Amino acid sequence: MDCPGDPTHPVPDRLRRPARPTPAHPRPRRPGGRLGGLRDPHPSAYRWATEDAEGEIEALGALTGHPVRHQYKLPSQDDVLPPPDALLVAPLTSNTLAKWATAISDTLALGLITEGIGLGLPTVALPHFNNAQAAHPAIARHVAFLREAGVTVLLGDNGFVPHKPRHGDLDAYPWQAAIDALPA
Repeated sequence: MDCPGDPTHPVPDRLRRPARPTPAHPRPRRPGGRLGGLRDPHPSAYRWATEDAEGEIEALGALTGHPVRHQYKLPSQDDVLPPPDALLVAPLTSNTLAKWATAISDTLALGLITEGIGLGLPTVALPHFNNAQAAHPAIARHVAFLREAGVTVLLGDNGFVPHKPRHGDLDAYPWQAAIDALPA
């Protein structure tokens, strides 16, 4: 049996982990319109929050005019962000969908979107998962639950249509549909 770190038992290349973490889903390409100023063609809060080697957190802060938060603040800290007019949740993975629909708030992003329902904030969700994941019975229940709670879930003909596993087309991700669904 191969043992990592043991030169007498090297791990085969096919089993090596990549040098840096990779997301479980592909990053959809950036939208045009109101969000077109993003510098990175594959925006990812994960990268901005954890791999800030090139100053991306500062760049995102400059773009929005506000500090970037990716962790909960302490109760003693002031909330320096203005209240949102609306929320856009994209790309919404099946994992985030399941957590959100069951009120699991184990990250700041999930906490904010869960709270958004209770605050009555206009919320648009644009999924991104394959049709094998979409076929799971819990997906339809979670989508229906969020829609009943007032969330605009763009899944189907007027939004995201799930693709076959490993056949996603990032250029076809319907960012504009999500942007158009936000209140003016």
